Amino acid sequence: MQHAGVDALWISQPANIRYLSGFSSPEDAKLLLTPEAALLYTDSRYALQAAQEVVTEVHIARSPATLEHAAGRVRGLKVGFEAEHLTVAGLDDLKQSWQAELIPLRQLIEMQRLVKSDDEIVLIRRAQAIADAAYAEVQPQIVAGARESDLALALELAMRRLGADGPSFETIVASGERGALPHGRASDKQLAVGELVTLDFGALLGGYHSDMTRTVPVGDVGPELRRLYMAVLDAEEQAIAAVRPGVRAADLDALARTVLAGHGLADAFTHSLGHGVGLDIHEGPGLRAASDEVLRPGMTITIEPGVYLPGVGGVRIEDLLLLTESSHEVLSQSPRVRL
Repeated sequence: MQHAGVDALWISQPANIRYLSGFSSPEDAKLLLTPEAALLYTDSRYALQAAQEVVTEVHIARSPATLEHAAGRVRGLKVGFEAEHLTVAGLDDLKQSWQAELIPLRQLIEMQRLVKSDDEIVLIRRAQAIADAAYAEVQPQIVAGARESDLALALELAMRRLGADGPSFETIVASGERGALPHGRASDKQLAVGELVTLDFGALLGGYHSDMTRTVPVGDVGPELRRLYMAVLDAEEQAIAAVRPGVRAADLDALARTVLAGHGLADAFTHSLGHGVGLDIHEGPGLRAASDEVLRPGMTITIEPGVYLPGVGGVRIEDLLLLTESSHEVLSQSPRVRL
């Protein structure tokens, strides 16, 4: 707060509330940080839960009583708020309720979350192990005639049975020409022989996510799909090999693009190389061309190059990595096929 030039912080972004307080229902809470204390605001539905989970002071109230109570704590202070999360209406409420100078801030808590603690790494590692085990269980079902939606459901049920709190996000299953949709939702389409099918999924555990993508053939695929697949695998393997502390995120993205350009597929790679994973499925660091971030030990990131050709199909291969003191550890252990 001193570095940001504020006396207090009003936290409204749910992942940041959970990170700072441990409260597992952060969507229905706010957090006020001052140099003297941290105060969690939530409503009466969560009184017992907050008492069990949160070690800081808790105040039970609904808005506008929440803002009225906080007003006495922030009077005359410079209060930072999360500009990327607080709504226009929410900011207007603060202005009407508080006699304080309101300062918009960006990514203040997110920057603290970039490097994971040992406890966070344990949860991410366990979430990924659940996703790997679920994939091993479902993989035999990836056959001609299977519906995309049934495979997505099977993955999510398996992750639940194996201990996940739920999926990290809506499971992606896209086969055949639908593989050209980077975020293709699972449909009623049936898999057919000669197609590739992309499965992108993860497990949620204790608030923390995992993320992995595998593209697999349904029977024998033709030379063009084989070429696409091996090009993406080449880009992913070379990018993973280059991951270590001190490397610029933008340089990793550029490396993968150079590899795909060598295969004549530069224009088919339409998204960034990867992202951080933690309390949010997409968080910092961003592995993209415009990033100025540098990798550090304790970061958890994805490497996920992909190519997408309308009318043909697509390929994405994604692994979850932990930055170690001198290199990296690949947390996702599901085998990648080689065509």
